[in-house]
Amino acid sequence: MLSPARIMQRCDELARHSELAGGLTRVFLSPQHRAAADLVLDWMREAGMSARLDDIGNAVGRYEGEREGLPCLMIGSHLDTVRDAGRYDGMLGVVTAIECVAALGRRMPFAIEVVGFGDEEGVRFGTTMLGSRAIAGVLDPAVLDAKDAQGISIRQALSDFGLNPAGVPNVARRKRDVLAYVELHIEQGPVLEAEGLPVGVVTAINGFSRLKVAMHGLAGHAGTVPMNLRRDALAAAAEGVLAVERVAGTDGELVGTVGRIEAKPGAINVIPGEVHFTIDFRAPRDELRAQAVRASIGEVESIARRRNIRCEIEVLQELGMAPCAPRLMLQLERAVEAEGLPVRRLPSGAGHDGMALKSIADIAMLFVRCKGGISHNPAEAISVDDAGAGARTLLRFVEAFEA
Repeated sequence: MLSPARIMQRCDELARHSELAGGLTRVFLSPQHRAAADLVLDWMREAGMSARLDDIGNAVGRYEGEREGLPCLMIGSHLDTVRDAGRYDGMLGVVTAIECVAALGRRMPFAIEVVGFGDEEGVRFGTTMLGSRAIAGVLDPAVLDAKDAQGISIRQALSDFGLNPAGVPNVARRKRDVLAYVELHIEQGPVLEAEGLPVGVVTAINGFSRLKVAMHGLAGHAGTVPMNLRRDALAAAAEGVLAVERVAGTDGELVGTVGRIEAKPGAINVIPGEVHFTIDFRAPRDELRAQAVRASIGEVESIARRRNIRCEIEVLQELGMAPCAPRLMLQLERAVEAEGLPVRRLPSGAGHDGMALKSIADIAMLFVRCKGGISHNPAEAISVDDAGAGARTLLRFVEAFEA
């Protein structure tokens, strides 16, 4: 029998595995990631699944169907977090999926695989959805050479974690082995709360582009270099940040963010000679997003030329808009209606692992209301009643799933 209280309790237990005292930060391939994954693997086994870590660090549980080896319905979310995170983003989807398998009580004409993806946020290495891209078979092996702030590569971190980097290509699944992918996730927005609804059916996941900008000027003494002779990389970057904001404001469906900036040498009495910052654009239409990327690059390069600054811009990662499959949306809507709830369709402005998995399977998502629409924040919160509504809806979907 489903236990919403247990779902909430397990989210609390996972939140204890954090490198941040008094808060939650759990990055990919960290000791805290290992502890959380081991806990999830134990819960998977308690629910009747075989469970293991694959070679990219995903926690994978498999519940066989009426006979072994059947194609699977894949359900999951991620176990890593942003820095100073909330306790439901990602974890709620993994814990709820395990709870649904435990409550199923019978074998289905398909297998069920629950996946706790090791890296969706991309905090440690700056490249997102490593786990889901590996399963989808679209992870470029060169990505494993990316390094964290301490100079440790993904390849080395996998080895240190006890995994085999050479086995990463073997994580990939064949299309015929995955019937569909469905994910339960907090909304991370205010729509459901504003309309008094506990759950919503996602129509599509917005695409995103992530860029890295380096501005190279000339460091100098803050007291001796006249203003008209300065090549201040931070002043140029500040203009660039405002240019990104201006470009993002040209269309109501477009958002743009500069989430990280670093100035060197970083002294109060030195003109910054080098600055690095990131750009993140998201939109429900790929061409709109591509236009924004082109416009922002043009703006930043123009600013650099005018200020005699050398500028380097690198596209870190791009993923196109991912539509949810109408047939799966319809099945989720039937499950919502069976719970006696109104059906609300809405898009996802945040990225999710389904963006990678769409290359091997149709995808669907169920949103659960969160307080104030707040996410990526310690104030992230849901109610036990909403956790129950989400779990019951997901279980109904699984029990009636049609491939």
